[in-house]
Amino acid sequence: MDFFWELNFREARISFKFVKQRGQNVLPCIKPYILFMKTIKDFDFKNKKALVRVDFNVPQDDNLKVTDNTRITAVKPTVEKILNDGGSVILMTHLGRPKGEASDKYSLKHIVDEVSNVLGQKVKFVEESVGEKAEQAAAELQPGEILLLENLRFRNEEEKGDEAFAEQLSKLGDAYVNDAFGTAHRAHASTAVIAQFFPSTKFFGLLMENELTAIDKVLKSGEKPVTAILGGSKVSTKITIIENILPAVDNLIIGGGMSFTFIKALGGKIGQSIVEEDKLPLALEILEKAKKHNVEVYLPTDVIIANDFNNNADRKECNIREIAETWQGLDAGHKSREIFNDVLLNSKTILWNGPIGVFEMSNFAAGTKALGDSIAEATKLGAFSLVGGGDSVAFVKQFGYSDKVSYVSTGGGAMLESLEGLELPGVAAINK
Repeated sequence: MDFFWELNFREARISFKFVKQRGQNVLPCIKPYILFMKTIKDFDFKNKKALVRVDFNVPQDDNLKVTDNTRITAVKPTVEKILNDGGSVILMTHLGRPKGEASDKYSLKHIVDEVSNVLGQKVKFVEESVGEKAEQAAAELQPGEILLLENLRFRNEEEKGDEAFAEQLSKLGDAYVNDAFGTAHRAHASTAVIAQFFPSTKFFGLLMENELTAIDKVLKSGEKPVTAILGGSKVSTKITIIENILPAVDNLIIGGGMSFTFIKALGGKIGQSIVEEDKLPLALEILEKAKKHNVEVYLPTDVIIANDFNNNADRKECNIREIAETWQGLDAGHKSREIFNDVLLNSKTILWNGPIGVFEMSNFAAGTKALGDSIAEATKLGAFSLVGGGDSVAFVKQFGYSDKVSYVSTGGGAMLESLEGLELPGVAAINK
């Protein structure tokens, strides 16, 4: 029987694994994770100006009105904590890809009203990120007030990670807070380089803390059994993720277009289904590695096929290994959904990255909806579920599953790199 003792320190969480042997508790090893979390909870911001890097790269309509404020809402707890302490907040972010040139289309003046509405108070705005106007606006900021700087990417120095630009930004505040998980995988001036100018007053925001904790639960500290669901179209985009998570998971569900590469590698007939011919040997290697790690791999057994890639094509259900030459698989079949459901309902920790069907077309969305239902039910029964990656996040938002899972990641590329085992520059800069 295993016993887990957890010690909570100010800046780190360390978990020890004790194994019961012959009536004695012995310490054979430290469970392999030490998650350093220097967060804003560790600091009193009274009369301090907090320079907070957020990710307000939000979608807008033709009139430049915000159409989805999820990323703004996500940082509200961080802003409220600082303001409640008696501090002030200077927000900095990018929007779009202006390529180092100022333009009205990408100006943050268009999102100020939405930011104000979400945060519940008027947000001041200055039309530059560094310089005299920015310095004056920051100097005049009073406790309890919020200032939004102009788009950081109006300056080439931001994406280049220019140290001088980062130093200019640093002079605007007394403390640095990174709450932009969506850009944590970028070594830009405001996401990583700036942290060196705040050796003792640099912190993770509460959103960043939640993101890192969620990933840690899947990769290292989650209750077993741990199940990962990987979908999407290509094996090549998930190779590193698969290899990195194999030691951490008990079950691996492979669905979507990438499953056909595995099925063909195993000798199945996949018709016109999407496949990466050059990755067939790799698919077999992955299955062999999974076996060595005692990971149970679940591939679809049946599939909804169509005679053309469009929503109104003729469709029918068949064995995934016996798809006719002129047909292609576009969704998981009923038996596959049942198998996946059984696995998920017996899981305690779940990672979902990638749909298992072409859910953008209504006639081929049933498999991914069934998967969402299974994950929601498992979560209801007490499992921890993490959803990440652009298509998966788009699905849970579109079909109303956001509140039925434990956590929906705000960072696409950042989450994927975390799952690949890479150290994110924005995280390393705070921990350094």
